[in-house]
Amino acid sequence: MKRLFTPVLVVASIMGAAAGPSAAADPEKITVAYFREWPTANQVAQAEKWYDKEMGVNLEWRAYDTGVEMAEAMVAGEVQISFSMGVVPFALAVTAGAPIKVVGVAVDTGGADNCVIYKKEAIDRANAHELEGRKVAVPLNTVTHYKMLRSLVFLGVDVGKVDVVDMSPHDIDDVFMRGELAMGCSWGGPLRRMKGHGWELLSANEQDRLGIRAFDVIAVTDDFAEQHPELVVKFLSVTDRAIEYLDDTPDKAKPVIADAAGMSLKESDIVLSLFDFYTRDEQLTDRWLGGGVQTFLKEVADFFQQQGEIASALTDYSAAVDPSFYRRAE
Repeated sequence: MKRLFTPVLVVASIMGAAAGPSAAADPEKITVAYFREWPTANQVAQAEKWYDKEMGVNLEWRAYDTGVEMAEAMVAGEVQISFSMGVVPFALAVTAGAPIKVVGVAVDTGGADNCVIYKKEAIDRANAHELEGRKVAVPLNTVTHYKMLRSLVFLGVDVGKVDVVDMSPHDIDDVFMRGELAMGCSWGGPLRRMKGHGWELLSANEQDRLGIRAFDVIAVTDDFAEQHPELVVKFLSVTDRAIEYLDDTPDKAKPVIADAAGMSLKESDIVLSLFDFYTRDEQLTDRWLGGGVQTFLKEVADFFQQQGEIASALTDYSAAVDPSFYRRAE
């Protein structure tokens, strides 16, 4: 089952272009997309309204289930900034013509998303081919989907024979617990709960050795970046301040983050321990905005094309990443 969001994004992009840019005066409100049960360092600034105070604008934080939904909301003009959009949905959205760009890396997610075999299934990496013909659920066109495909290809599974179903993370959680899936792939709270009823197909360390990277980006719409560059710079500066606050005073920061993420402190700390956050100097290195993100976007799009998930990839993704805002951040 493939979620064919490409035409939706292209049509919305054309409609947005036809409407033309809005006035460049600072808006009264900015809508920022984020994930539920996905604790990140910047949520201190979210909860304490550091962004609002520094930027001089009211920020509305709107929760979404997937990066695909974030991208669609941005193209529709409902969201100006997405914090922690998965690099995969960003890559596929840009490939489809979405007028959005990366201005920073939100979080290096490591093993925070994965695929779990249901406990009553006699399937592991040695006989993973037995997933062929079985039902597997994953939010399509996400980092988790990418990691699932890469893992299955590595294990010699004919992906075309797997019954892949598109579901939101929390729906996967519910269906998995009822024993209706051979494997569920998700992140955050749903993944943690599924791991209590099964085992990972490949561990995070095994995926890392295969070169399967996972990170989320800070994305903005092209219009917002062009009309309000100073607000983008301030958003990044405040984000760095929140990261430093978490590093310097974790006992104060972590309870605030857990509350903003809608999680218990224990659950939030478990997820946070899997994450790495980077401030300006590391953001601008070759591994990230200095070239690594651009290269990885191309690799992701090429892989999805090879798997028949998209018709074609762009020749180059350099235009989809703009490090100039972080260069100006303080």
